[in-house]
Amino acid sequence: FSMRLRALAFLAAPLAIAVPVAAQAPQAGLTQVQTHLRAVETMTASFTQTDRRGRTLSGTLTVKRPGRIRFDYQGANILIVADGRALAFVDYDVRQVQRWPINDSPLSVLLNPTQDLSRFGRIIRDDAQVLMLEARDRRRREFGTITLAFARVPSAPGGLILQGWN
Repeated sequence: FSMRLRALAFLAAPLAIAVPVAAQAPQAGLTQVQTHLRAVETMTASFTQTDRRGRTLSGTLTVKRPGRIRFDYQGANILIVADGRALAFVDYDVRQVQRWPINDSPLSVLLNPTQDLSRFGRIIRDDAQVLMLEARDRRRREFGTITLAFARVPSAPGGLILQGWN
């Protein structure tokens, strides 16, 4: 199954469709996210990223699972790319490349469809419009945290569409 997204907006606008959702146990939310992530093999989206200083960059994100991701930035000479094993940050201005294993990055939640989300993920919001998952390696907090936001869309894989992350 393949999904193609053209706009990535992290909860920027309220959703027009309200889908009634019964109160779910956290495990049910994790199972729903896992089902979605395993069903989506490819994704392309526009993105906007804001750093800690308030600077904003935009570009195109491409995901091909398992293990491949590419952030093409507009107007910046940087690239973030994963080849299935390593995640690389390339800064063309200073001719520097930094690499680290994908599993040492919070992005691994998007790139490895076989991992067990219950080992490092928890649902932090679950309502009629949105399901949010926070993921981190509890043993290695230095790898960071990622919070994924999904819109509830019954016709989508697992009933979810990735809207953004933080």
